[in-house]
Parts: sequence; structure tokens; C-alpha cells
Amino acid sequence: MLQITHSPHSLNALRKIGRRLLAATLIWIPTLGFSAEESLRPFNAMDVFDLEWVSDPQVAPDGNRVVYVRRSNDIMSDRTRSHLWRIDADGNNHRPLLSNNDNAYSPRWSPDGNRLAFISSSTGSSQIHVRWMDNGDVAVVTHLQSSPSNLSWSPDGRWLAFTLSVKAPTEPMVKPRSKPKGATWADKPITVSTTRYQYDGRGIVAPSYRHVFVVPAEGGSARQLTTGNFNHSGALSWSSDSQQIFFSAYRQDDWELVSGEADIYAVDIASKTLTQITREPGAERNPQVSPNGRMLTFTHQVRRPLAFTPDKIAVSKLDGSDLQIISGDLDGDASGLIWSKDSQSIFYLYDERGERKIGKASLKGELRKVVSGLGGTTIGRPYLSGGFHVASNTIAFTRGRSDRPADLAIMKKGKTRVITSLNEDVLPFRQLGKVQELVYTSSHDAQEIQGWYITPPNFDPNKKYPLILEIHGGPHLAYGPNFSAELQMMAAQGYVVFYDNHRGSLSYGEDFALLLQYKYSSKEDFADHMSGIDALIEKGFIDDSNLFIAGGSAGGIATAYAIGLTDRFNAAVAAKPVINWVSKTLTADSMVGQIYHQFPGPPWEHLDHYWKRSPLSLIGNVTTPTMLLTGENDRRTPMSETEQFYQALRLKGVDSVMIRMPGASHGIASRPSRLVSKVDHILAWFERYKKADNAAKKGAKDD
Repeated sequence: MLQITHSPHSLNALRKIGRRLLAATLIWIPTLGFSAEESLRPFNAMDVFDLEWVSDPQVAPDGNRVVYVRRSNDIMSDRTRSHLWRIDADGNNHRPLLSNNDNAYSPRWSPDGNRLAFISSSTGSSQIHVRWMDNGDVAVVTHLQSSPSNLSWSPDGRWLAFTLSVKAPTEPMVKPRSKPKGATWADKPITVSTTRYQYDGRGIVAPSYRHVFVVPAEGGSARQLTTGNFNHSGALSWSSDSQQIFFSAYRQDDWELVSGEADIYAVDIASKTLTQITREPGAERNPQVSPNGRMLTFTHQVRRPLAFTPDKIAVSKLDGSDLQIISGDLDGDASGLIWSKDSQSIFYLYDERGERKIGKASLKGELRKVVSGLGGTTIGRPYLSGGFHVASNTIAFTRGRSDRPADLAIMKKGKTRVITSLNEDVLPFRQLGKVQELVYTSSHDAQEIQGWYITPPNFDPNKKYPLILEIHGGPHLAYGPNFSAELQMMAAQGYVVFYDNHRGSLSYGEDFALLLQYKYSSKEDFADHMSGIDALIEKGFIDDSNLFIAGGSAGGIATAYAIGLTDRFNAAVAAKPVINWVSKTLTADSMVGQIYHQFPGPPWEHLDHYWKRSPLSLIGNVTTPTMLLTGENDRRTPMSETEQFYQALRLKGVDSVMIRMPGASHGIASRPSRLVSKVDHILAWFERYKKADNAAKKGAKDD
């Protein structure tokens, strides 16, 4: 039976209105004898709970309306919450879509624009809902045992396709013994017999596989279309006659031991007949059928044993024939493919020099930039982020700035307009650190490196400030001039915060990304970081007796490696690092991909190489006071790695402390309070080793 609810206003909206009224009263502060700047306070940890940001915008088929996911941090539940809001493309009629305060996400318009499908936890578990846009009625259309994903409407509006994880039946190795009535025995043993048996954030998992399902859009029983012990994942796309669904999978028996392989398949929804569409070496993913129903586009990645291989835009007929790569001139990844309305070109996301952009590729391979400045959907650290959607020549995207998380922007007829201002009740009343670009050359080989630095509020260039170097993860990811709550909190405490896109970072082309091939970590990326610090010192406002270093994941590895090469830093914080590559690769959930892409082979064949890249190999040189900070449930860089380094440091007599985050996996900042606690611990450690009063010293400009 369908469950119906109605939707006027949300609690979140009322809370925002109240905050805006309060903010309005603050405007009068200057009339009391204070300047506007003096009335502002620096950004602090609790401000994290007031931030809101846009994600996953979806344009209605008519191009005149947008639904987006509005995200915020709930201080009471200590969770990031997701709600659906709607707004006209001209910026009018901005309001919540649902009346309840339950999480809702993945909005998807029906082909006629009269309904909206989404996923919500309003019934106590994640289920697919459909809302009728004319009257606000909402129906719960599934009753699933696990969370669905990859929602997709059939062109005729009758069906919703999605993917769902299904547990595989298993047989115990031995028949359990019967215990006496009332007896209390130990838990049954867990039998592990698969290669990919663990996942960060989930722990050790029972065998399960993601399959393609369909359900009537008006509710009913969900029907499983794919079978077998294989994963069918990523975007789903329908044939124009609503009879087939295209998806990506690697359906070979060796799939657990292979990384970088996938093919496009089609499944008939009536007969469940499976047809393999592509057979190219490498990975074809995220298929999209053209509006005219004649072609497919998808990303194609060649298979090779390298740490980075770009995703290219491929186009073929529906049967996979006449396959062509049309993004040959793009030096990097393409993602988020969306056909133009006339089926003559494809919109896509790409990153260039620390900035996310939308591009457009014609079927002839002509590439052009459409819009820049996407970002702001990751508020912790300044990673490249952001998404977009296109319908009827209207482009909706997440606009990020160095001083704001993502707002919603619209491009129509070549003109761009930001149509939300989610944080104007908070951030105009905070002093933020200013983000500035720094381009310099590495001392290793004169390679150009792009970085940024954040100056503290009330920055005086004639004074000297302590410096924090903060290193990004990946290592094949990238930072940019984006809003970062974590780094703003550091700057607010009087530090200049420096971050760079060292060699190996994305958005600078394939050759630059591969400069770290088999060199993770190395003296080369270390030189990139230190050259940036020296370039900042030359500007005259850095206190070179107060230098600090921090980083997480790959940045934590680089931090631990760096203090084995230099004693220039007063203190270091290595968050969730790898210390011993031999033990890491054979205990972590990323074993398969890492061994065959970031290393020349397994550790028993290349032991010297693994040891050379391990920060533990340099422990004899380390004198820098070091904090280690890791989630106790981390399976990407397991806690045992942190413990190895901590024990080695204690044996050496190096001042050190180990911070263990209970319940946290690799993504420590997935809970807002952990994000705050992480930064609090980093700053407390650095304050312990900061030389007093140096921040007030006059700089070289006064000499």
C-alpha cells in the first residue's frame, strides 16, 4: 500500500529564517561605535555546525525548475543531514520540498517533469519515494532490505531502475554444535573465503553483490534483473523504448583480482536477457543513451599498471560498434557525462590547474570550456569538488568560492547567475583568512608547482607568523582555492596555512600525475613542499623558527616521510598514515588496486622498493615531535600502521602521542564533531611546540 504525506515547510527553513533575523540585527553594530571589521570574530570550530551547502542539482525537463540537495551539519545528532529544496531557474520560489526533517537525497525528475523520485529515510530505512509536483503528494514505492542507489526513470515514466546490494547465500564450513538450553556460548566463528572481504567504513562483510532492479514508478514489487556473483554498478541508462537498461560490470571469474576492467552491458527488463555491448581492454563505465536513442556515450579507461590513467569520453552505436574516443585533446579525466538535447555533443566535468570546470565535446572531437568555478561540496579540506546537471539548455551547477561553500548557480544562454546564498546569515559576520595563490619551482627539477596560502584574520605583512604546511591525500587528488573549514580554523589561530598541488596531483595533465609513479613517497614530492615553504619565507612574513607540518592519508604518509628527511619542523601531525608499505598492502582493503598500480609488483618480489618508500625506513633520522591521529576502524590505512610508528618513536625517545578516534574509519571527518576534534588536537600539539611571541615580531620589511 502506498504511503502518502504532504509538504509545506521544514524545521530547517524556520531555523534559517531565525538566524537571518538575528544576522539582520547585527548589521547595526557599526552604529554603536565599532567598525564593521572590528565587530567580526574569526571563524571557529562551532561555526562548522552553521554551514550549509548545495549538492546534486537536478534541472527539470522544461529547464525552468531545479531541485537540489541542501546539506548541513546537525549539532544534536552529530551527522551531516540532507534535505531537498526547489527553486525556479530565475531564482524565485526558493523553498523546501518536504515537510519532514528526515534525510532525503538523489532527486531525479520524471521525463515529463510532473514527478520527482528520491531516496529518503522517512520510514526508518532508505527507500525510494515519488512526489507528485502539482499537489505535493508523496508515495513510498519500495520496501527494500538495503539502501538503493543510481536511480533512473524509464523514458515512458512507468519504471524506476536502481542498484541494490544483495547478500550471497553461504554455507558454513562446519555445522554448529547445539548448546544446552540457557547456556551462553561465544559468538560463532566468521568464515572469510573471498579476496575482497573488507571495506573501509563497513569492516569485514559477508559476500554480497550489487545488482540491477526495476520497480513500477507507482509502487509495487521490486524485480531483480541481473544475477551472479558480480557487481553491477554506476549510472543506469534506458533505451528510448524503455525495454533495456545499460550499465557497467566486470563479469569474469577473476574479478576480485583485477582492477581497471569493466564493460558495458544491456539487460532486457522483460526477459532479463543480458547482452555485452563493449569488449575493449580496460574499463568502460557510466553509459548514457543519447536523446535520439541511437548512440551511447561512456567513459573509457585503458588498462595499464600505472597509478593514474585518465577516463576518456567514448561514443558508439547502441550495440558497441563504431566506438570512438572524442576527448583525445583533453589531458586528464572526464566525468559526469550528459548528452546535449540535440544528441550532437556531450557535457562533462574536468579539472584544470586546481579548478573544476564543465566542458562540452562535439561528436567530431571539438572541445570547449563551458563554465569554471565549480566546487564547495567538501567543506573540510579544499579538495576539488562539485557537480552539475543539464536540461533544455539550462545548466545548474555548484558554485564554490574560497570564502563560501557551494551555492547553486545557473547558466542559461551563456549567462551565469548564482541564485542561492545559503551562508549569508553566518559568514559575512566572521573574519576569514584570505586565500592567495603561490606559483613556484621545485628545487628538485625546476618543475612548476601551484599552491595557495591562507593568511590569518587581521593579517599584517610587516609581522612574522608561524606556518602550517598541510598536504592533501590521494596522492593523486588535488586541492584548489576552495572554502575549507579545517584550514580556516587553523588560520584563525594566527597561522599562515600553506597547501600545494605537488607532483602527482591531478588537474595538471597525465605526465605531471605520473611523476610519482613508483615514488610514493619520495624526496621529489618532499622537495616540492619545501620549495613552497622557502618561497613563502622569502615574502618576509613567515617566522622560520615556527614551521609545522600536517597531512592526512597520503598527506599523512608524506608528513611521516618528511620528518625522516628534515628537522626543520617544530612539530608534525601525521593523520591516518601508512608507515610500512609491506604490512599495509597486505592488511588494507585497497590491496589489489594498490599492489598492481602504485607498485612494480607484490612485496615479496620487490621488498627493497616497498621498504624504501616506507616512512619507517627513515625512523633513525626522526627527531620531530609527532602526533599520530587515526580512526580505530580504519581499514584503508589500518590502526596497526599508526601503532608501528608510535612504538618506534617511543623507542627512539621522540616526543609523540597517539590519538585514536573511536568508531571512526578512514574518513575521520564524516562526523562533524570528529572534524572539529581533529583540528583541535592538531592545533593543541602545534601550540605546545610553538616558540612564544614570534608571531608579534616585526618582519624584514621593517628592518
